[in-house]
Amino acid sequence: MSLLGFREYLFGETEGLKLPCPDDELISMWIADMEFATAPTIVEALQKRVAHPIYGYTQTFDPAYKNAFLNWTQREYDWTFDLDHLVTSKGVIPALFALIEYICKADEKILIMTPSYAFFKHAADFNGLELVTSDLVLKDGDYQIDFDDLRQKAEDEKVKLCIFCSPHNPTGRVWRDDELEKFAKICLENEVQIISDEIHCDLLRVGAKFTPLAKLFADSDQIITCMAPSKTFNLAGFSFANIIIPNEVLRARWKERHLPIDNPLSIVAAQAAYETGAEWLGDLKIYLDENFSFLESYLQKHLPKAVFKRPGATYFAWINISAYFSLEENLTLFFANRAGVLLEGGNMFVSNSDGCIRLNLACPRVRLEEGLERIVKSLLENVNG
Repeated sequence: MSLLGFREYLFGETEGLKLPCPDDELISMWIADMEFATAPTIVEALQKRVAHPIYGYTQTFDPAYKNAFLNWTQREYDWTFDLDHLVTSKGVIPALFALIEYICKADEKILIMTPSYAFFKHAADFNGLELVTSDLVLKDGDYQIDFDDLRQKAEDEKVKLCIFCSPHNPTGRVWRDDELEKFAKICLENEVQIISDEIHCDLLRVGAKFTPLAKLFADSDQIITCMAPSKTFNLAGFSFANIIIPNEVLRARWKERHLPIDNPLSIVAAQAAYETGAEWLGDLKIYLDENFSFLESYLQKHLPKAVFKRPGATYFAWINISAYFSLEENLTLFFANRAGVLLEGGNMFVSNSDGCIRLNLACPRVRLEEGLERIVKSLLENVNG
């Protein structure tokens, strides 16, 4: 992201914000991509395609890409779907903004669970729709769905869509099958359509299992599934996502409004990822698990009052440091000013998130250690005056 971009996104400012070190000395632990090179097999596939010097409008008539993605979901999650239901998008968030317009009328409402990825709220706001929130409940170290509250919110006849995050961002919860079933039944029984954002599904802890929501409701056409290679393989710059829309009417509307033209390099990168990236991803998961172990030990030693549990998925650590700060503190601004570390504080996750920070651990361990040292030093200096 550009320097202008991080200032505007994190602080709402582009001028006048003075940070304690030059931009190239800041440690970035906020944006959802990785400081790791993508899989060499993806680079090789891109180099081969670049050597063909025609980069014109590209439609995917060859079924190879769709089959590669289908084979991936079958191998990783034992889940298949009708390939006719698959469309592509410039990203999950652009798809979300569009789908809301196609699904909801002007006086209807959207339901999300909080804390929440902020763009779920932004998408509702952009479409001029009221947002209804159901707070997740922290119990035994895990964030859990408050099903009674969820049911009460879903029973509002104006609530027509629930944007669901699985695995959950920012907490990293991987929902169990029984939780998924109970959640979806509440929505579907109340005629609430579901968009399931599953963009982080591949980034599991070693040995963890993930179930696509739609796998449990194969007969329903009211669940839209969003997946992408962007987070998994550090390909976000290619702006490419898979959107599975089983409802014929909604899918027809999508196709009326979206030209079936993709960046030729995006197709090549995504196909190579799904065909050849499994071994690289396995190595990545091991490294990320070790980073989480490092973080756990570091917090236990230096910030024993911090509340953290290793997430089942994502490369995010969701840490409650409210024992060290007042809940009014802008943690994003504090750590930028005092530590030279860019991170996202709880105020950036809609609600039910005060006193928390989200750290991106998808970086070399030496970088992680330096970031944590800065965070702890600035925090303790503040506490000790």
